[in-house]
Formats: sequence, structure tokens, C-alpha cells
Amino acid sequence: MQISGAEIVVRCLQEEGVEFVFGYPGGAVLEIYDAIFRQDKFKHVLVRHEQAAVHAADAYSRSSDKVGVALVTSGPGATNAVTGIATAYMDSIPMVVISGQVPSPAIGLDAFQEVDMVGITRPCVKHNFLVKDVNEIAATIKKAFYIAKSGRPGPVVVDIPKDVTQARAEFRYPDSVHIRSYVPATRGHSGQIKKAVNLLLEAKRPYIYVGGGAVQGRAEAEVTELVRSLNLPCTNTLMGLGAYPGSDRQFLGMLGMHGTYEANMAMQYCDVLVAVGARFDDRVISVPSHFLGQAKKIIHIDVDPSSISKRVKADIPIVGDVKLVLREMLDQLKQAGQKPDGSALNQWWKQIEEWRGHDCLLYAPSDELIKPQMVVETLYDITGGQAIVTSDVGQHQMWAAQYYKFDRPKQWLNSGGLGTMGFGLPAAIGAQLANPNAQVACITGEGSIQMNIQELSTAKQYHTPVKVVALNNRYLGMVRQWQEFFYGTRYSESYMDALPDFVKIAEAYGHIGFKVENPADVEPVLREAFSDKLKERLVFLDFRTDQSENVFPMIQNGKGLDQMDLPAHMRAVQQVPFENNRDYGNMC
Repeated sequence: MQISGAEIVVRCLQEEGVEFVFGYPGGAVLEIYDAIFRQDKFKHVLVRHEQAAVHAADAYSRSSDKVGVALVTSGPGATNAVTGIATAYMDSIPMVVISGQVPSPAIGLDAFQEVDMVGITRPCVKHNFLVKDVNEIAATIKKAFYIAKSGRPGPVVVDIPKDVTQARAEFRYPDSVHIRSYVPATRGHSGQIKKAVNLLLEAKRPYIYVGGGAVQGRAEAEVTELVRSLNLPCTNTLMGLGAYPGSDRQFLGMLGMHGTYEANMAMQYCDVLVAVGARFDDRVISVPSHFLGQAKKIIHIDVDPSSISKRVKADIPIVGDVKLVLREMLDQLKQAGQKPDGSALNQWWKQIEEWRGHDCLLYAPSDELIKPQMVVETLYDITGGQAIVTSDVGQHQMWAAQYYKFDRPKQWLNSGGLGTMGFGLPAAIGAQLANPNAQVACITGEGSIQMNIQELSTAKQYHTPVKVVALNNRYLGMVRQWQEFFYGTRYSESYMDALPDFVKIAEAYGHIGFKVENPADVEPVLREAFSDKLKERLVFLDFRTDQSENVFPMIQNGKGLDQMDLPAHMRAVQQVPFENNRDYGNMC
């Protein structure tokens, strides 16, 4: 029996177990929308902007173990989706985006709402397809899901002309996929793993550096076992938060541009570094030459061979699924029955505790001004550290990462690589749909929230009771901070002097809003927002915060990990070169 191409698309999504499709209709995808109307196995979520559709699908994927799906029309629908696609690509998020295209005979003729979606997205997708034959739809979508979730995950675009969705064919969904040119690595090389184990056992100042690859690869149990069994210090990147419990003593905090003093100093002065699913990007190590100025041996584990030695040369590269590689590493460690030099490790921990003792995240409390750090700390306490937290980009993002201790993976959802304002609210909606019983908080700023504030309408329609925690300092905060530090306090276009009444906006969309200006009101208002009474309601919390507050520590462009700008109480700390002869020996 033959069915339409549009019906084939829908049947493919059903075969993949898709639960939600986030999208916005238009002429080129009306056949698909008609087929969606005539089925009930998955639900379509109508967003108010295509960028939000992709962000919501992205966060649905990030907060679950599923592939997110978005559906957009041709032309502006497709181009509106590009920011979301690029966001997912930079953060390695598995997603399939189906875009409509003008009829095949019209392609290349500047038809109404025609864009070259394959050409436009080529730099920011893992792969893309243009389907030219109705008989190719099923096999193409099967490949798209396989490519999106295997190896290093990423978004895949499937562009389908309208006439292909109207044509008819028999539906046959493949049982499996074989792509000769695409064979992702899984198990690491046992010989390389053995070298890594031996080097780690010889280390005097070992350090475990964990990135988003460990979150995507669900390697949190293996990371935790490795760190705890050998009593090693551990740090996470912004994208890796939750891969190791943030409340644990052996966790030194996030590292990098706004990382903790102890995490950055340990990164600079370790002698053996185990990088797990991380890519040594510019916001983590800043300048490679400075980072490598202190001799160290690097073990780099990643499923993507192109990520290894891209910025920093690895001494022991291991290509493979991080979970499987760490499992074999743990097995070899058990067989060896050895541990690193206990005396040297104790000295290393003594130095780390000295660095940690400076309390780089300490801030001055106030009875008059709401400190943004205090809002995040209070949110952590009230939610018991269990909320799924989304964020936008800027100061509020860094404070969320610093002060909310994420103990599990897929709990922290943010745009790490692309730095996309407008991500937070649609991401919170996607996360809430994926986790209907979870508390979901969107930590945002008054600038970012306005990028996709129309999604308050989507949240109303689909009953997603997220809590929007807006740290409103009336500035584009991170821009203002840089202008203060590097541009002589010339605050060019960073002050927002025509802000709306966010409480009234929330109420206009059918939600609840609170404006909070007194520090004493922060805790009671947050408690009310997360109370059982408002459990089923979206609550918008407009916290009017201290405008002068900056994010510390901070590493300026061109500076090294041990050359941080520090908060006022640490300005007297002498950042002299670390002496690596404190009974550690010097193996490097």
C-alpha cells in the first residue's frame, strides 16, 4: 500500500519513538502537518519562533537520552532555525531538524521562500540531506537519527521539497544502517589505555579534567569511580558540570575563564592531566603556550579523533567512547592493584586546600542590594540542588555555574560553545516536557529573556510550569563588565533604559509574576514560587540586582590560568610561580 511522503515522514518519527516534535508550520511543510494531524503517537509543540523550536528540541535531548526533533518550513522558517542548529552543533547535541523546501522543479529559480538549506547549514551540522525521491525518505531519516546520536553527537538536517512529501510510495523503514564512510570509534586501544594507566600511577600531581563529552556519553559513574578510587582532584568544564558531583570534596569547581582559583591553579601546575570528553577550548585554557609552559603529560580521551591534539598536543591520545574507555581503564587499575604515590598525593592535596582556602567565590553580602550570587545560592537551597537549570548567556550564566552545585549530568543546560542569548526559556520548556515531574528553573537576564520572551505563550499552551529567575541589573551585564575593565567604563549601548514591566508581561501571557527589590524578600518569594501551591504555574521572578557586581575570578584574553583577576578579598594573594619541588619530584 502506498502512502504520501508526508505520511512516510510521520511514520519514520513514530518508528524512532519520537515523543515530541517542536515546530512551526508553513507552506512547504503543510503536507507533513496534515499527516501529523491524522496521528496520535507523538505530540507536536507549536512554538512562537523557529529558533525556539530548535532550542526546545535541543534541551529536550540534553535533559534526556533521546534525539530532539524540530520541524520548520522553507525560507525564513529554515533560516530562523540556523541559530538553534549552530548552538546544538557547538555543544554536540543529537537532534534531527526536518525543513521544508520549495518543490523540486523550482529549486534554484528563486522561488517564493526558497533558501539553500543544505548550503546554509553545511558549516554547522554533523550532516545534512536533500531528499529528492519519495522512496529515499525512510532510509534518509533512519540515517539521520543514527548519525545524530552515534559517535560525537550532533544535529542533522533533512531538507524535503514539497512535491516529495506529496508523492506516494510504499513505506519500508530499515532495521539498521550501514554507512561505509562513517564508522565511529567505540572501544579505545588497549595498549594506549595501559600506557595511560601506567602514567597516572606514576603521577605526583594528577588531575582529572572532564568536559561535555562525559555528560553526553553518560560516563558519570566511571568518572566518579576513577576520581574516588584514586583520591584524585577533579574539575569540570562549563559543559561538563554534573559529570562529577559538584558538592563533593574532591571537586574543585569549574575551571577556565570564570573558573575557581583552585581549579585553574591545579590545571596549570598538575604533572599528569587526564582529559575526558573535553577539547581544551579557549575559554578553558586560554593561551596554549602559557598552559604548556609548565611541563605536564596529557592523556586525552575523546570519541572524536579530530578533537584530540587540536589545540594542545596529547602525549597519550585515546579515541573511543569515554564510558567504555574509562571502564577498561578502571579494570586495568584493579588488575594492577596499585595507586599513585600516597605521600606525593597528600602534598598535592595540601597545596590544593591552600588554594581553596582563599574562597574565591566569597562575595560581600548586602542588606540593601540584592546580590545575584545570593539569589542562585538561595535557589540551590530551596530546590535541594535537584532542579534542572537552564540559562542564557552572560553574567547570570556564570553565577549559575559557580553557585549551583550540579550533582548529576543533564541537570545543567546552557549554550556553552555558541553562547546563544534566548536559549534559556525555550530550553526550559523542552526540559520540562522531557521531565514532567522535575522542577525546572531558567536563570536568565533582562537582556537574554527578551530574545525569545514570546515563548511564554508556548509555556501557557502546553502547561510547562517552569520558574524564570531573572537577574535584572538593567545592563547587558557581561558587556558592561568588559567595558568597565577594558574600555575605561565607557558603557556603550550596554545599559537598558526602556525595560518592560516583566510582571505585567508574565500576567498578560496568563502566568504569575513577582518583582523583588529587597534582599530580605529573596528567600520567601523563591519559596512561594516553588511551593506546591504554584507547582503547576509558570512563575516569572524579576530580581532587581546590584548593578555593579562582577563575575570573579576572571582571566583576561591572552593571560594564563594562573593570571586571574580576583575578587577584592583576594587582591593581596601573591600569584608567584608554583614551586613543583615540594616533595613531589618532577617526572615531566
